[in-house]
Amino acid sequence: MIDVFRRSAAEFVGTFALVFVVVGTVLVAAPSASSGLIEVALASGLVIAVMASAVGHISGGHFNPAVTLGFLVTGRLSPIIALSYWVAQFAAAVAAVPLVKWIFPSDLEGTLGAPALGPGIAPEAAMILEAILTFFLVWVVFATAADPRGTFKSIAGLAIGLTITFDTLMAGPITGAAMNPARALGPQLFDGNWDNFWVWYVGPLAGGVLGALAYEWLYLRPLRPAVVGPPETGVVEPRPGDTALS
Repeated sequence: MIDVFRRSAAEFVGTFALVFVVVGTVLVAAPSASSGLIEVALASGLVIAVMASAVGHISGGHFNPAVTLGFLVTGRLSPIIALSYWVAQFAAAVAAVPLVKWIFPSDLEGTLGAPALGPGIAPEAAMILEAILTFFLVWVVFATAADPRGTFKSIAGLAIGLTITFDTLMAGPITGAAMNPARALGPQLFDGNWDNFWVWYVGPLAGGVLGALAYEWLYLRPLRPAVVGPPETGVVEPRPGDTALS
């Protein structure tokens, strides 16, 4: 139980940092402008890169219910740990937003970073885009962190953070590029903006499951039993009682 608490605490801190930094960046930047979009993209990617590198060895560095769901459906996380992660992630997102709102000057109050659809974007298209973006994210998480041949100890955090950065640069003006139900919920609660809210839950969760299953089936599960045969190298020592043939 103590181990579950410690792992969940790491998820809380990482998710809190993500929402706190992104909402703060949205308040001081103008995401509709190109410079504001770059600031939000870099803030999102950098905070995940740093936090995943810092506590990835403790909790896996999910900070995202969609990533946790991917690990759950592939059997890489027990249901009790997945549930504790979700509680920590959503609680962190809900706690971060009012704190940012309280700290920042009142004249900056406005949007708190709740994701929204860009002009002319249909909700169904936005949901599919969020699913694709989250597919990329979870694919990279599995490739760098879940795959034993991956690079978790060296550059996994950087790779995951850069994935969030390029996803945000591409889709920030279109869907907000949340890719994360917790990242969506915190601002939605305090912005009061629930228009098409399901886009940022159905899309990321579906994309997370597809990304996890695709990588798991393609690269982490053997397609056939391993071939059993004689060792390729080395000398087989004779057993007691064996007779050498001349």
